[in-house]
Amino acid sequence: MKIMVKLSIVSSIYNTGDIVEELVRQVTEVMAGMTDDFEIVLVDDGSPDGAWPILEKLAVGDRRIRAIKLTRNFGQHRALAAGLDVCSGEYVVVMDSDLQDQPKEIVRLYNTAQEGYPVVRARRTGRTDAIYRRVASRIFYWLMRILSGLKADHTIANFGIYHRTVIDEVNRMQENDRFLPMVIHWGGFRTKCIDVPHGIRREGKSGYSLGKLLRLAFNITLTYSDKPLRYAIKAGFVICSISFLFGLYTLVEYMRGKILVMGYTSIILSIWFMGGVILFTLGMVGVYVGRTFEEAKGRPRYIIEKAVN
Repeated sequence: MKIMVKLSIVSSIYNTGDIVEELVRQVTEVMAGMTDDFEIVLVDDGSPDGAWPILEKLAVGDRRIRAIKLTRNFGQHRALAAGLDVCSGEYVVVMDSDLQDQPKEIVRLYNTAQEGYPVVRARRTGRTDAIYRRVASRIFYWLMRILSGLKADHTIANFGIYHRTVIDEVNRMQENDRFLPMVIHWGGFRTKCIDVPHGIRREGKSGYSLGKLLRLAFNITLTYSDKPLRYAIKAGFVICSISFLFGLYTLVEYMRGKILVMGYTSIILSIWFMGGVILFTLGMVGVYVGRTFEEAKGRPRYIIEKAVN
């Protein structure tokens, strides 16, 4: 059944230049059965595989395709921010470009949104990633839950459909290091998750190594939570308690005549304990101050080098 509203499909391109034409073909086929009023926004996030000439050719051949080239690799979520800033659909679909987010599922996402949900997100089932990639993903979300206290489901990523009111609010959030699933969660919009099968990656490999995922988890924690500072306070309390107990122990041993060099042990251990607490706490505060400094610069989240349509 044809629908009368405009749909936008937004995707960032990184190491998927070889399959972007197949992505566009599949999305266009799905849209043909839904609406004639749609656009596909493709953002080249400094893809090292020379994806831009392909995006440019696609956009020149079809005005429904909007191609954006960033000056360098700014990261997936900044690239998505560029796409969300320019898209104009009443409903916006965000999906990865590796075809693991299958375009045919857009129909189900849209139909579910018509039940009154401004946010419908895809819960991936039957993950087809390599084992190490799935393990890294679980570690990433586990760390986020522990460090930030935020609810994070490793089966839910970017794939979903969002009403224009949601996208407008997301675009108002100008922090540099934002993570789309967390931004959507923070917004508190009525949400429904549906199970969708996870597709097989056709070409290339994920740009997220374990190291990059850990850095992303750390950045997200600093952006959305002050829990690490609270942990630092708790750690300081625990260490001070241990130091107090050790002081009592040292006093008892001194009274029993077992400590010959008076004050040596207690001084050394106190220095190590308190030095560790101070350095840890200062380091954590310093990281937060550094993040504040970066945000205060007011630099753009991304820079567009070229755009077609």
